[in-house]
Amino acid sequence: MSRIVWSGAGINVAMTASLLIVLLPANQPAVAPPQSAFPAPPGYVCLRLAKQPTIDGKLDDECWTTAPWSGDFQDIEGSIRPKPTHRTRFKMLWDDNGFYLAAELIEPHVWATIKQRDAVIFHDNDFEVFFSPDDDTHAYAEIELNAHNTLWDLLLTKPYIEGGMAFNEWNISGFQSAVNIQGTLNDPRDTDTGWTVEMFWPWKNLQELNSKAVPPKVGSRYRLNMSRVEWDTTIENGKYVKVPKTPEHNWVWSPTGVIDIHRPHRWGYVVFTDDPKQPSPVDPAWPTIDQLYDVRSRQKAHLKKHGKYATTVTELGLIEDSAGPTMQSWPFGVVVSKEFGGKTYTVLPDGFLNMR
Repeated sequence: MSRIVWSGAGINVAMTASLLIVLLPANQPAVAPPQSAFPAPPGYVCLRLAKQPTIDGKLDDECWTTAPWSGDFQDIEGSIRPKPTHRTRFKMLWDDNGFYLAAELIEPHVWATIKQRDAVIFHDNDFEVFFSPDDDTHAYAEIELNAHNTLWDLLLTKPYIEGGMAFNEWNISGFQSAVNIQGTLNDPRDTDTGWTVEMFWPWKNLQELNSKAVPPKVGSRYRLNMSRVEWDTTIENGKYVKVPKTPEHNWVWSPTGVIDIHRPHRWGYVVFTDDPKQPSPVDPAWPTIDQLYDVRSRQKAHLKKHGKYATTVTELGLIEDSAGPTMQSWPFGVVVSKEFGGKTYTVLPDGFLNMR
């Protein structure tokens, strides 16, 4: 068993997945890890509503005036990338039936092609929601919508990087959504303002993702992220055409630091409350959790390169320290743990986060 502290001589923090790195000149002693160099996930205060909105995509119901806007979306890799060219933000509300979400996507040219449910919607410009009632990073829901209001709802057993599977057959019974376009769809002859999305997710169909009872109690905190996929286009023969060999933009509420939204431990936090003065949710254990996943990431990279897991922290480019996480070999892989706030946080070999 080894304890770990980060070292980073010669490493550019912005270009690594590690969040808790100490930049050390050569031959200098190790020091305890500082607060995370990567921004902590954002939080959102979701207020209980008194009257349900009409799900029509227009966002003109009175209840939406009481809901705060989120911060603007950022590039998925964070501040190392340029700010998105178009604004994206959302609002949320909840009651005992489910939660309600409204999103605004500024867009000068609104287009969509896919009309078949459960197709790969992000081949169009789209809006996506990822929802995990637990902090264990496994079993979470994903919703994608385009400007046609075509739906793709699926269940992820765990992140793809951990060998997770997507179940397209999974459907959210009772889910409602609507899109309103401020402009004209698929018409390059004019300039649009954008499009807005409205959703309702019933609690009863999210129980299978949650070890806790639903609806949530006042003060309950869930994990959440949202993404907007945006393709660069040109106009050819009166139609929008994607720019060849150009990757999509990924704009998100909570950056993951890599071009992969399926990193649930870096998703944002939402707290359900009936108190407008409720502070934004913050998890003081998040730097510890992210530190554990950095070790997990380094072990996976070591396994890929050498065909086996590292047995010492120095093999991972880390420095031993009594205050760092512990790393223990099990028959099926390496387990990484650290105590914080009276709890032990453990990342299992399949990426599952256990807290006790």
